[in-house]
Amino acid sequence: QVQLVESGGGSVQAGGSLSLSCAASGIGINHRAIAWFRQAPGKQREGVASVGGETIAIYADSVKGRFTISRDSATNTLYLQMNSLKLEDTAMYYCAAGRSSRWGSLTPDQYNYWGQGTQVTVSS
Repeated sequence: QVQLVESGGGSVQAGGSLSLSCAASGIGINHRAIAWFRQAPGKQREGVASVGGETIAIYADSVKGRFTISRDSATNTLYLQMNSLKLEDTAMYYCAAGRSSRWGSLTPDQYNYWGQGTQVTVSS
């Protein structure tokens, strides 16, 4: 059974940092597309950051230079380091795992497995 369990969300002031984790079980994260998505109330789910087997990360324009995606093969864990957080980063953040691929993707329909989400709230 595949499980993706996010943690690390919380409340932070604008300009602050948070680090999200996603522990995967039942599936390896090394050679497939894996990603972080987010969804704010009333908005569509959007891709934030992704990486594939080639470990070339792609980011949404809105987070480039502020967020960093990484993975630990030894612990089968995906991370998202978020710096210089803005009010508009407030959302539920989800990790997702897709098919075997050299490349990542920010398109939700490329992913089969989803975590339950962790809330990130940025305040002024």
